[in-house]
Amino acid sequence: MFYRNIIKELSNWAAKPERKPLVMRGARQVGKTSVIDLFGQQFEQYIYLNLELKKDRAPFEEYIDLETLVQKIFLTKKKQLTKKSKTLIFIDEIQEVPSALNILRYFYELEPEIHVIAAGSLLETLFKQNISFPVGRVEFMVLRPVTFVEFLGAIGETQALEILQQVPLKNFAHETLKELFHTYVLIGGMPEIINNYLKYKDLTRLSSIFDGLISTYLDDVEKYAETPSNVQHIRFAISRLFAEANNRITFEGFGGSPYKSKDMSEALRTLEKAFLLDLVYPCTSGELPINPDIKKSPRLQVLDTGMLNYFVGIQYDILGKTDLQDVYRGAVIEHVVGQELLAIRYLALHKLNFWVREKKTSQAEIDYIYLYNSKLIPIEVKSGATGKLKSLQLYMDQTSHSLAIRFYAGELKINKMQSVEGKEFHLLNLPYYLVSQIDKYLEWFETQI
Repeated sequence: MFYRNIIKELSNWAAKPERKPLVMRGARQVGKTSVIDLFGQQFEQYIYLNLELKKDRAPFEEYIDLETLVQKIFLTKKKQLTKKSKTLIFIDEIQEVPSALNILRYFYELEPEIHVIAAGSLLETLFKQNISFPVGRVEFMVLRPVTFVEFLGAIGETQALEILQQVPLKNFAHETLKELFHTYVLIGGMPEIINNYLKYKDLTRLSSIFDGLISTYLDDVEKYAETPSNVQHIRFAISRLFAEANNRITFEGFGGSPYKSKDMSEALRTLEKAFLLDLVYPCTSGELPINPDIKKSPRLQVLDTGMLNYFVGIQYDILGKTDLQDVYRGAVIEHVVGQELLAIRYLALHKLNFWVREKKTSQAEIDYIYLYNSKLIPIEVKSGATGKLKSLQLYMDQTSHSLAIRFYAGELKINKMQSVEGKEFHLLNLPYYLVSQIDKYLEWFETQI
């Protein structure tokens, strides 16, 4: 089953006594409607409203007060008002009635026993309008592409999933889990892609689905854009996203364009709000607080690694490889590690960051930094000998703790190392497929040293 992790998060939300209406965000086609439909099965009464349908949006367009609205909804859907506390109302495509967003606040204030979830395409387009948004009266959750853990559950690899979640990992399972992870990396985490591949095991059949996904995003451009020129800039940005994925980019001339920095900055930030990409900014310190330097060039993280593989034409390069570091100059495995790090946190404000030291005499860069127990843990995605991790050694001289992580193709192990200035620290080497278990392993790591 897809979505087992997000279902758990939704169950935690539903159980909170101070629960607020939830707004589910995420890119198109990541499965928002499917996951909430599945979650709705836990309730005695599940009411699905699609505001693209005239019948479902009428109560919101004719809104007088919340009591009347609730009565209309329960009556038209033939549900019992006496079971409000056992009812989930899912308001899909809420952007079709912008005022419905503000009505969510009244559910929180006047009908807190009813569980309410809203979702919609292009919600960011409403935030640009003069829409009264119920700040402090709603919660947000972000759904991203399917994770490796969810992938294992979906394909019925229950034993592999159980072993994956045991800490520490038994090394006898390494090759099996690595092979399964390679399949996941190959096709990515978009639900429709996974379902089709599991059914036919044929990469060629996926082409039309990948093309359909990008067509869907291109069709939405007019809804994102504010001006005709903005349409042109966003369309260009979408066409170049995957070729630039995992690279540090500049807005001026992005993707070989003739467009100015302001134009491409606006286009890419619009696509970031639509969750089609993340602009990953660097930090220059190894201590809290995290202060990304937005004056420096960001690294581009796109929605899904499977889409990256398809649109740059490297799917067949992945087949048969024993080390994903050898594919596309290491960009694919570094990108999917970022994708997994994003996916295990469901908060709308959760961001990736990396670390840089940019001096005339020497350059250094750490792939990711990860906040754990008030520590900024450096993460490298590298193969080869630990002695080659020079940037990591430089970073450890800037931080007060002694923990570091490397994701690679090898087996679980811990190395004792020294920084450039002679500081002793410990490196936890984790197989690529354990990214989703990073918090468990950091807790275990501290007990081992």
